Amino acid sequence: MGGWLVSQQYSFWYDELYTAEVVQEPTSDLVEAMVRGEGTIAYLQDAPPSYNGPYYLAARLWLTGTGLSPDETGLRLFSLVAMAAGMVAFTCAVTRLVGRRAGLVAGLVAATNPFVVQYSAEARGYGLALLAIAVAAVGFARYLDGHPRGLLVFGVAGAAAGLAHWFAFLVIVAFAVAGTVLRRREAWSLLGVTALAGLPVTGLVAMAVANGVGASGAEWIGGVGGAVPRLTLNAWVGGDTLLTVLTVAAAGAGLLFGGSGRRNARVVAVCWIGVPVILVTAAEIIRPVFVARYLLPAGLGLALLMALGITRGHTKAAALATVAVLASSVLVTAGNVDEGPREDVRAAVASIVAAHQSGEPVVAAARWDALGVDYYVHRDHPELVADLVVPPAAPPPASTVWVVRRDRSGVKGDPDKLTALDAELTARRLRVVADERFRGRSADVTVQRWERDASMPGDERGR
Repeated sequence: MGGWLVSQQYSFWYDELYTAEVVQEPTSDLVEAMVRGEGTIAYLQDAPPSYNGPYYLAARLWLTGTGLSPDETGLRLFSLVAMAAGMVAFTCAVTRLVGRRAGLVAGLVAATNPFVVQYSAEARGYGLALLAIAVAAVGFARYLDGHPRGLLVFGVAGAAAGLAHWFAFLVIVAFAVAGTVLRRREAWSLLGVTALAGLPVTGLVAMAVANGVGASGAEWIGGVGGAVPRLTLNAWVGGDTLLTVLTVAAAGAGLLFGGSGRRNARVVAVCWIGVPVILVTAAEIIRPVFVARYLLPAGLGLALLMALGITRGHTKAAALATVAVLASSVLVTAGNVDEGPREDVRAAVASIVAAHQSGEPVVAAARWDALGVDYYVHRDHPELVADLVVPPAAPPPASTVWVVRRDRSGVKGDPDKLTALDAELTARRLRVVADERFRGRSADVTVQRWERDASMPGDERGR
């Protein structure tokens, strides 16, 4: 299903566009930008690749090894391969914890989940983080079985998870809590390995704070308070009512009636989903930090809990429950394919090409608009490069100016940057004569054509 989404070739959205631009930097320049806290893109100097730097390095290595391009296929396939491998590892971990039937059901529940499938087809680090968490779960399950190398696998994968996305390390903390509950005084070795695994991500965050990055780039996150559990569940089920009912019923059955022989798995499942959600909810008291996709790896704990509930009964009942959950998940996921891209910058740029004349400036209204326009102009329409204008440059004098901007209602940044451009063009006696909107799931992209209006007051020569 992830391959199905990748094949749609939807336009990149802002975060994916950042990935596509950054991975083209030489490795030495990328590492230097991470350490210094400097952006690699001229108009995004205060948006360095510090926090997600390890993912960008891994993606660059993937492109080099496969020979693929940093486009909608090459970068999204990296996520898809990582996510698919993560599903295999997750199935193996649950099989070791509970048994083959529960492992199979848990793997299928997770692999068909709309939330999981959506981010298996995006050029971001969530697939890599989920793979690392699933491998860490295999190591943790082996530790619970007394396997001598379980902690080694757990520690290495845990460190990788934190580097892939530092929110993913909350699940590693959850495993440490579960291990303490189950092994009590024998869990000191687990806690020690967890502390060691946390050193790389701690260093990554400390480096970002030291070089001045801090919380930059997170200004758009809005506070949700105590709604974190509800919003996390809603993201997992894709907002679908039927899948919500099935998920709550299956997870509730797993929690209450999972069977006495499955205590270890129930403790692991509850901690896996519960600890990250509780920690993020508590953090919301201090400052807004919740973004549903950041908790994607924690959702695997919910899949484990669902599997415990589904497989607790007779084989036929378990089969019917599995089919119901999977069918509902597949239907929701299939519906996501028809929803289109998050932001359709590619179509917006293509529409300009159809009517553009040489010498007419193509202006990105603000820097968050510039990323997409810059990428698709240079990649698909090099004939527009000479007329491309990105912040902080002002559009040169012209009787026709093309402006590309997100819908104002979807912009989280400073709206004055948009109105300032409007004032600039209006002062030049230009007005909007055409306005075309390209719908997206996250934000609309608007293309405006401004032309000289001799009837408007003002004297451009006097300016």
